[in-house]
Amino acid sequence: MLALNLRSPIIAPTAILGQIQAETGLNATGAGLLTGLPILLFALATPLATRTIGRLGPESTVFACLAGVLAGTVLRSTGPAWMVLAGTVVIGLSLTLGNIVVPVIIRREVTWDRVSLATGLYSAAMNLGAMVTLLGTGPLATAVGWRWALAPWGVLAVLGMGYWLGLVRRRLRKTPGHEPDAAETGTESGQKAPPAPGSGDGSARRFRRVMWLLVIAFSGQSAGYFTTTTWLPTILTETHGLDTAGSGATASLFQVAAIVGALGVPLLATRSRPWVPLAVVAALWLSLPLGLLLAPDAYVLWSLTGGVAQGGGFTAIFSIIARMASNDSEAASGSAFVQTGGYLAATIAPPFAGWLHTATDGWTAPLLLVLAATLAFTTAGLLATRASVQRPSA
Repeated sequence: MLALNLRSPIIAPTAILGQIQAETGLNATGAGLLTGLPILLFALATPLATRTIGRLGPESTVFACLAGVLAGTVLRSTGPAWMVLAGTVVIGLSLTLGNIVVPVIIRREVTWDRVSLATGLYSAAMNLGAMVTLLGTGPLATAVGWRWALAPWGVLAVLGMGYWLGLVRRRLRKTPGHEPDAAETGTESGQKAPPAPGSGDGSARRFRRVMWLLVIAFSGQSAGYFTTTTWLPTILTETHGLDTAGSGATASLFQVAAIVGALGVPLLATRSRPWVPLAVVAALWLSLPLGLLLAPDAYVLWSLTGGVAQGGGFTAIFSIIARMASNDSEAASGSAFVQTGGYLAATIAPPFAGWLHTATDGWTAPLLLVLAATLAFTTAGLLATRASVQRPSA
C-alpha cells in the first residue's frame, strides 16, 4: 500500500507536461522540476528523514509520508505555478520519508529468509503504481483537465493511510501497553531473527565497507535508470523515426519489465548462490547500452532486458541493506547513506547525458554514459554481495 504511492506522484505529471505548461505558464525548466525536484530532494533530505524516523518511529513516519503525499497532491492540483512547484516540494519530502523507512520496516517485520521477497514485492508495487498512474493520467486529462487528472491519485494515499491505521490499531489491541513507534531492535514474537552483523569492530568495518560499495552500485543503478527513462523515447524518435506514441510505448516496456526483475531476483536467490542474482541483473543491465550501440534495430529487446535489470537491481541492493542491518537505526542510516549518493547521481546524469548529446550531436556518448553507470553497478554490486556474506572478523 505504501509502495503504490512512492513513484506515482512523480510519474503522473510526465504524461501531461504540455497541458500543465500551457495553463500555468511554466517554462521548460519549470516543467522539468516537476520530475527532477523530487529526485533531488531524495538525495538532500535523507538526513532529515533519518532523524524523523528516530524521533517519530517507523509507524508514524509512514503515516506522515502518506499524509504529505496527499497534501502535496492537493496543493499541486489547485493553484498557480508556484503552488504546483510547492506541492511538488511537499511530495518530494514526503516520498523521501517513505524511501528511507521501508528498509527499516522490512528488517524488523520480515524473517531473514524472506527479505528479498518482501523487497521485490515492494519494488514491483512501486512500478505497478507508476504504470497505472502513467496510463490513466493522460485520458483523465483529456476528459476533465490536468488538475483533476492529478488530484484523484491522492486516493491511493488515503487508502494507504486507512490501511496503515487499521494495522497499527490491531497490533495495539494484540499487545496492550506496547508502543509500536519505539526504537525496536528485536523482531516480532515468533519470528526468526536475521543474523546480526555483530558488535565487534570487524563487523562495523564490514558494514561500512558494504554500504560504500552499495553507494557506488546504487549510483550506477539510479544514473542508468533515470537517464534511460528521460532520453530513451527521444533516442528512438531520432534514430529510428518512431512517432511519439511508438517511442512512448516502447519506452514503457522498460518500466513494465521492472516487475519481472523485482520478483525474479528473490526467486532466483532461493535457488542459487548469493552472487548469481546480481550477476544476472548486471548482465541484463549491460545489454541495454551495448545493445543500443551494437544492434540498435533490436531496441524492443533491449528495452525489455534493461527494464528487468532496473527492477531487479533495486531489489538486490536494498535486500542487502535489510539483511545486514542489526537494528532499526542501522537500517535507516544505511538506507539513507546509500540513497543520498544514488539519487545525487540520478539528479546529475540525465542533464549530463543531454549535454553530451548536444556537444557530440549524437547518442553514442550518452549511451556510453549509461554503459559506465551499469559497469559501476556491476563491479560494486558484486563486491558488496561478496562482502555481505563473508563472516565478520573479530
